[in-house]
Parts: sequence; structure tokens; C-alpha cells
Amino acid sequence: MTLDSKIFVGLRPTRKKTSPHNNPVGPKCQWDCCQKIGAHRAPVGRDAEGLYLLFCLEHVKEYNKGYNFTGLSHADIARYQREATTGARPTVGTVVNEATEIPIPSTTRSGSAKALNARKTAAQRQAQKADLQKRKLKVLEAKAFETLGLSPDATPQEIKSRYKERLKMHHPDTNQGDRLSEDELRASIEAHKILKLNGFC
Repeated sequence: MTLDSKIFVGLRPTRKKTSPHNNPVGPKCQWDCCQKIGAHRAPVGRDAEGLYLLFCLEHVKEYNKGYNFTGLSHADIARYQREATTGARPTVGTVVNEATEIPIPSTTRSGSAKALNARKTAAQRQAQKADLQKRKLKVLEAKAFETLGLSPDATPQEIKSRYKERLKMHHPDTNQGDRLSEDELRASIEAHKILKLNGFC
């Protein structure tokens, strides 16, 4: 088959030739009353991510002035930003009451127990100790009070003085080698340790 074949002779190209005088094809500019081609994208705004408006070059520059603040003075930009936070609506101020008490210099935790305890008042510490003593005793705590011969509402001074008495009474130098007294001494020491660990003295 050659190019001069009857098959090829009857065929004509169907593609139209484009001339430079034809109008370009594309989406129309979305600016009001504009008939130009909108080839430039501009973001719609807040809460519309991924959506764009199409403008011609002239109108996209005009639209972007609202984003870039080009050509505005610093005072105009600051005024625009203030108005944008309230939607250009007038706002009514709120009344601030003056503090009647002197605030604590720092209410945040410093991380050290010494600093936290320094902030507590004496009344708070006494109330905390009273709460510790009022709570229901655990089995070992009740047994420790029983070993020292004290009631559960004993003060820290009473616990310390009773502990010292029992140490003197059952010490090996004063008990003449009595084995039963050594067991009493061990029990008193253990009872005092338990009470001290749980904050009773």
C-alpha cells in the first residue's frame, strides 16, 4: 500500500486549525460583571479549606489585598485586625472587681516538699494532723497503738514520751537480762516505726 492509494486520497483531516485571533477558552472570572477568563485561584477563606475562587489577573490582585495588607499603613492594619476579632461590632467592657485579699506569690507546685510545706499555715497543718488521726485506723496502726498502750487519739508528744518510757523500761541494761523484756523492746520499736511512717508522730 502506498500513500497514493485510493483509501488515503478520500480522507481529509477533521481537526480544525486554531488561529491566534480566536478567544481563549476557560472558566470565567467570578468577580461581578467581569467577562475575562479566570485563570488564577484565590482561597475562599476560613472554614472552606480546599475551595478556591477563580479570578482574572486584575481581580485576583484586588482580592489578595485583603490578605496581604499591601499599601496600608501600620495604623490601618492594626485597626483592621482589631475590628476583625469582633466582626466590626461595638463591644461592651466588663467590670473587674479588685482583689480583697493579697494573692499568694506562687500557687504552682514547685516540686519540693519543703517549699510546699512552707506555704501551709499552722492551722492547715493542725487540721491535716487531726484528719490523719480521725481516719479509720489500719490493722497495723491499731496494733501499734495497743502495743504502746495508747488510745488512737493520742497526740504526737504523747506517742514520743510513751515510746521513750518503754525504751528505758525494756532496755537490756535495765531489764537484768530478761528475754521477755527484749521482745517487748522490739515490739515497741516496730510500733513506733509504723506510727512514724503513717504520720502519727
